Amino acid sequence: MNKTTKFTYEFKLQCVEAVIKGKRSAFDVAKENVIVRGNLRLWIKRYELYGKAGLRKKVYQPYDITFKLKVLQSIERENLSLRTACARFKIPSMSTIIKWQRAYESEGVQGLTNKPKGPPPKMKPPIKRKARKSSKPLTREQELLEELEYLRAENALLKKLQALVQADKKQKP
Repeated sequence: MNKTTKFTYEFKLQCVEAVIKGKRSAFDVAKENVIVRGNLRLWIKRYELYGKAGLRKKVYQPYDITFKLKVLQSIERENLSLRTACARFKIPSMSTIIKWQRAYESEGVQGLTNKPKGPPPKMKPPIKRKARKSSKPLTREQELLEELEYLRAENALLKKLQALVQADKKQKP
């Protein structure tokens, strides 16, 4: 699995200016600096639209439904490429727009709602059984049923332990 490389603002600016002011091709600059040509073209597009500020790192920003719809409709109406749409609407990644398109196709406008981020909330703790606190003594039948329940739980625990021991023995030659 490849690790994504984070590029500094200065590095991006240097590469973009090498293409624009140096009159060199994006292919040559990308090859020389060992970067993906598509990234360089995106940086150039952002630089042309927004100047140096377009190359600054973008902080995560949740987009509302109307903005997402506007982006998708612009792509459809004007036949924009994903790269151009990213540059025009200041969206950091083309994959973001692809996710929006898939969600819109499968679920419609409802698919564009913001989903909660992070792990799901923790499960509620299991309900503990209340201890019986009765002033009446248990009948012989109730005592036997409680003992039976206890012995079954103990038996199940011992079976699990034995299965783990046997599995451990199989693993070791």
